Amino acid sequence: MRASFDGAIAFAQDLIRIPSLPGEEGELARRVVAEMEALGYDEAWIDDLGSVVGVVRGGGAAAVMLSAHLDMVAEGDPGDWEHPPFDGTIADGCLHGRGAMDIKGPLAIQTHAAAALRGRAAGDIVVAHPVYEERGGWGMDHLMRLDGGLRPDAVVIGESTHGDIAIGHRGRAEVEIVARGLAGHASAPDRARNALDLVPPILAGVRDLAGRQETDPTLGPSSVAATGIDAVPASLNVIADRATVTLDWRILPRDTERTLLARLRDCVRPHLERFDREEGGSRGAEVEFRMATQRQRAWTGPEEDRRILSPGFLMDRRHPIVVAAARAVGRRNGGGAPARVRPWVFATDGGWTCGVRGVPTIGFAPGEERYAHTNTERLDLEEARWGYGRYLKLVPAVQEAAKAKG
Repeated sequence: MRASFDGAIAFAQDLIRIPSLPGEEGELARRVVAEMEALGYDEAWIDDLGSVVGVVRGGGAAAVMLSAHLDMVAEGDPGDWEHPPFDGTIADGCLHGRGAMDIKGPLAIQTHAAAALRGRAAGDIVVAHPVYEERGGWGMDHLMRLDGGLRPDAVVIGESTHGDIAIGHRGRAEVEIVARGLAGHASAPDRARNALDLVPPILAGVRDLAGRQETDPTLGPSSVAATGIDAVPASLNVIADRATVTLDWRILPRDTERTLLARLRDCVRPHLERFDREEGGSRGAEVEFRMATQRQRAWTGPEEDRRILSPGFLMDRRHPIVVAAARAVGRRNGGGAPARVRPWVFATDGGWTCGVRGVPTIGFAPGEERYAHTNTERLDLEEARWGYGRYLKLVPAVQEAAKAKG
């Protein structure tokens, strides 16, 4: 098989037709490895968590890693889509469906572009598509582990940038505030302690916290919002003995688990103490603040309790790799001007490659961020063709800049 843009789009259509929720990426991973083998990659394998890695060997220059991810978010009600979410329809100049731009379209473009650069790249091109990006980045954390993980000199994340060069983003943390009480029959509330009584002061504290967010000159302010309340037991004729308020917190690269929880306690505790004074009790002591965790199971079998935490990162826009990438990509219809340099709005696996492991990381891919996670998801094919061609310039430029920096 010969690498090409048309081949990449046909490949992307195949990928869209394979649903791949986190932990269910197996069929997709096998399809990606088959494409790499057909394209003549020097190596292609599936790691123990189910992520896909392929290598196109080059010379002795810097190794660049191209990365998208295998998993996707759920499609919701298929009836709400203009085009079926898993058909890979091409219509009105766009590729449609779940994953068209987040991220199976860019994944296919990266995979074919790397093969097209065989014999032209000065160093190795590593193409790594991990699992579980949508739920905290377990796959990338594992791929880049300190003991035996990948060690590229630079990384290009294939999350859509609409042709710009992305240099970072805020991270994302899920945080839980757990209120505890004593369950009882709803017909006799005096015999119980309703955990839901503690929710109003908790939410008041969260509103205070939302108004005290720190900011970064490039990434903008962090933000926090309550996104869910779960009560246990779930039966509606039972007074709840546990209520969990879940927060979605978009964090800055300098934030840590310790500092986040400390700030949350500082904002919520005064409201709980006021509640205790008004109620004449000590219910505020029944509240716990913690990072949300999820038992994650890879499609290959391993399981692990993982904090739902995607780190943030930020590259200096003057970094040689950023400058070289912007020049190589250029601006669509921009008369030779460098590509625009900016952060993403959402989180990516770049938080692991750069924010945690310290490997210079940028983002580049066709596609508009506003279509991500929506039932109108699409990838403009004219822009995608341009993006494919720019990857053939981008990778050698990043390799050269990384070699010079090293």
